[in-house]
Amino acid sequence: MSGCTNCSTDTQGVGGCQNNGSCGTGDCNKMNSFDWLSHMGIPEVDTFDVVEIKFKGGRKDYFRNSQLLPLTTGDPVVVDVPNGHHIGYVSLQGELVRLQMQKRKVKNDDSLTSIYRIASQKDLEKWQDAKNRELPTLYRSKQIIDELKLGMKLSDVEFQADNSKATFYYSADDRVDFRELIKILASEFKIRVEMRQISLRQEAGRLGGIGVCGRELCCSTWIFDFKSVTTSAARYQNLSLNPSKLSGQCGRLKCCLNFELDSYLSALKDIPKIEKPLLTEAGPAKLQKTDIFRRLMWFSYNDDNNWHSINCDRVQVILEQNEKGITPFNLKQDNAFEGEYDLNKTNEDLELLDKKFAQTKRKKKRKPKNRKPPTQEMAATGDTPSKPRRPNRNPKRGNRNRGGQENPSQPTPKGATGESKGAGNASRNRKRKPNPNRNRGGQNKPNKGPSDGA
Repeated sequence: MSGCTNCSTDTQGVGGCQNNGSCGTGDCNKMNSFDWLSHMGIPEVDTFDVVEIKFKGGRKDYFRNSQLLPLTTGDPVVVDVPNGHHIGYVSLQGELVRLQMQKRKVKNDDSLTSIYRIASQKDLEKWQDAKNRELPTLYRSKQIIDELKLGMKLSDVEFQADNSKATFYYSADDRVDFRELIKILASEFKIRVEMRQISLRQEAGRLGGIGVCGRELCCSTWIFDFKSVTTSAARYQNLSLNPSKLSGQCGRLKCCLNFELDSYLSALKDIPKIEKPLLTEAGPAKLQKTDIFRRLMWFSYNDDNNWHSINCDRVQVILEQNEKGITPFNLKQDNAFEGEYDLNKTNEDLELLDKKFAQTKRKKKRKPKNRKPPTQEMAATGDTPSKPRRPNRNPKRGNRNRGGQENPSQPTPKGATGESKGAGNASRNRKRKPNPNRNRGGQNKPNKGPSDGA
């Protein structure tokens, strides 16, 4: 068989081979578990008969394979549920299921229901018809909740495969009286209604999404047990207590704050505790920042903006000197006569980054406009082409060559006669004739009629 078309697994790989779309890499479906015991060669006599079945939204449950059906990861099966049957996909089987049940504290007793059969094409078609009702039901239910003015948020609807029951998942801050809501939903959709309240973290896990790290949300891929997250985890990791940065898509503190907490606590054992400023001859040095994994600490003299980085070993030496009443010359030297304290250039990357952004952007010089090449006559005389003259906007004013020259842009050569100059001065000194019909007083003068002698 060919591999899954949604991943890079080839035909010879394990993932995607005979799994009916359930990729072994865990990227095709939500809440997948890698069966690392599948190729261990466990005897078939001791095979665990309980199978893990996955449903919509990453919900998982355990059912007994009493008929010993030949199941493969990803097979759709019909399982026994209260008041009907449902369809799910095989997500895990074998000895690893026993370990998962112990981890989730699920008892292997008679309370586990059994698997009926592998789902046929008719079962899948009926289940698909039931799934097609989920989205219209969700929209209509939200309208009913708004009409009843209930303080709850409906996030998802899941129909049973036999189309006889629907589970409504909602979240609310306070207790909600939804008895009237159940009556309306049951009468309108002709189904049995089950209301199930979930937390905001579970709601984000059912809806899914992409986190700020660029990967799928942990609550929708592998987390099934949500532990409480406190702000003390952020304090141990020296994170700024900014709610917008520490909150996930669910509106609560990110679950990943607990993942690296143990590593930070073990690394903090080698970091000296600074309860008061370090005393030096250059002034008291106050702690500003600590890099836990690089074991660097930044101090500033008298709350200055310039920070000085030293390693934790040097800080411990200064603390021991202050306890004995000894004041070093500065953070890096014990006295003024010894050389510079040998410090590796651990902060070189930050300095290069500061220099990169400290450089001011230079203004780009404008390129000269492309001018027309000079003609042969201009090249012979040595003249440069002049700027084209703007056209006259008022055509009534005529040519503005008042001096009588043919080309006003060319200057008058020396020794030329003054006729053109005198003509130009005469035109400038010419007085305008008064217009007797011009109305200077703002009054309307009647037009003169024809004279008697006309």
